[in-house]
Amino acid sequence: MDLFYSPFDFAIQDDPYPVYSALREKSPVYRNDNDDFWALSRHSDVVAALKDSARFSSRNGLRIEPAFWGPDAERFFSFVAMDPPKHTRMRGLVSRAFTQKRVQELEPRIREIARECVRPHLEGGTFDLMRDVAGRFPTDVISELVGVPASDRDKVRELGMAIMYRDEDDAGGDLPPEARQAIGALVGYYTELTIERSKRRADDLLSGLLDAAEGDDRLTPEEIVGVLILLVGAGIETTMLTLGNAWHAAWLHPEQREEALGGRTADWIEETLRWDPPSQALARTTTEDVELHGTTIPADSRVLLLVGAANRDPDVFPEPESFDLDRDTGASLAFGNGRHHCLGANLGRLEARLALNEITSIVADYEIDVDAAVRVRSSNDRGFASLPTRITARR
Repeated sequence: MDLFYSPFDFAIQDDPYPVYSALREKSPVYRNDNDDFWALSRHSDVVAALKDSARFSSRNGLRIEPAFWGPDAERFFSFVAMDPPKHTRMRGLVSRAFTQKRVQELEPRIREIARECVRPHLEGGTFDLMRDVAGRFPTDVISELVGVPASDRDKVRELGMAIMYRDEDDAGGDLPPEARQAIGALVGYYTELTIERSKRRADDLLSGLLDAAEGDDRLTPEEIVGVLILLVGAGIETTMLTLGNAWHAAWLHPEQREEALGGRTADWIEETLRWDPPSQALARTTTEDVELHGTTIPADSRVLLLVGAANRDPDVFPEPESFDLDRDTGASLAFGNGRHHCLGANLGRLEARLALNEITSIVADYEIDVDAAVRVRSSNDRGFASLPTRITARR
């Protein structure tokens, strides 16, 4: 039987890891003619491509759906869909506003948000981690960071979810009309918020982006809106999926779950990001012919860098299929590598740690109703839309 991989295949989305293993072993430079992409699955190849922006360009975006792919990709992915020197300029200006100091100052408020999101839902003994906690929590954190009014936060989350995920009965390779409408609505909302904040500054990231400067160079309003759209995926979605994947992974591994619930939250998060990362693939465009393992990838080809496969490469991670909180996860690619390493990685880790700490202060053990669990449907993101859970509370 011929080896087959497509990020749009729901059966593969349910469990891509056996396919990844076959790709690493039998077809490290894989070609899918129907979806028109190449895929790299070995850790060394993915790292090399992530570091080589000269030959593996980000200019067409990170996702291969037609709605996201192409020269206008920076509308959705901001500086992440740029190469130097544009990337260098944009990331530098954004970094002036999105500082570690700003993140650290937000920590007490993030802890409060975690408590507000968690405690009301754990009082009855059952809750849905995704719908009750993980969906709302990072939305409120990013909205707090950006300066989105509390009354608008549910709308921002709903629009973001509509963009990122598709229904079970939508097996097409592009975004459904509802997602396209949500993109337009979110761009419109953030444009209005940016105009409003340009007139009245506040102590938030949006004001910081408006004030960020390198000499006379400043971000344009359109560039700022692009950064805010990026935060929906990179800031909200990634943390939401990480929380669900951590919850599910620990449930599957009782011995590790006991340690995770016993206080090893940081190790729990890092091994989750390695074992079942929320972002499974990153797209690139070749700028010239690239020869790898005896195969030539032509110039101007779409290439998927399979982070999920690289993070289970046995040449880098011993017994990669096992979920082990004692593992050295230093080589994990969950937050990328090279010049495109995730600018918000520290915030994402902080959010996940504070949320799980709040949950584990209440929960001694838990059971997931796996038959009722629902996965999200996305070409490059992996996680859950629903994780119904019954808890045993601490006494």
